[in-house]
Amino acid sequence: MKKILITLDYDPSAQKVAETGYELGKAMNAEIILLHVIEDAVYYSSLEYSPIMGFGGFGMPDVSQVPDEAALKTAAIGFLQNTKNHLKDESIAIITEDGDSAQSIVKVAKEMAVDIIVMGSHSRSGLEKILMGSVTEKVLHHSNVPVLIIPTKK
Repeated sequence: MKKILITLDYDPSAQKVAETGYELGKAMNAEIILLHVIEDAVYYSSLEYSPIMGFGGFGMPDVSQVPDEAALKTAAIGFLQNTKNHLKDESIAIITEDGDSAQSIVKVAKEMAVDIIVMGSHSRSGLEKILMGSVTEKVLHHSNVPVLIIPTKK
């Protein structure tokens, strides 16, 4: 394995996902890419998206009140940069992508020719999960490369 894509959202479990994916990458001497997919701005300010409010692992800026896409992108880049700093490795690449999380993860994995995707097991909850399914499940069904799922339940 030469390239590892680690997908991160603002859930507090992102630190565990980043650290586990990073350890795997370093053990294999692989290039590491951190990805955050920026959903529609309304998604971040809705009551359904509460994990961002309590995120403290990497000092994520509060974007719950951010109304525009440029500010969301700036916050996402800051989040990934803080993650990179936490992992203490300047060689880590960071990427943001706009759109549907699962589709964007699969697209970036293909474009970057990664060998494995690392992501957390948590999913959206309640009615949203029933209607849309989990991001992890969608990536599993559409990816052409292996997916390592890090359990994130407490």
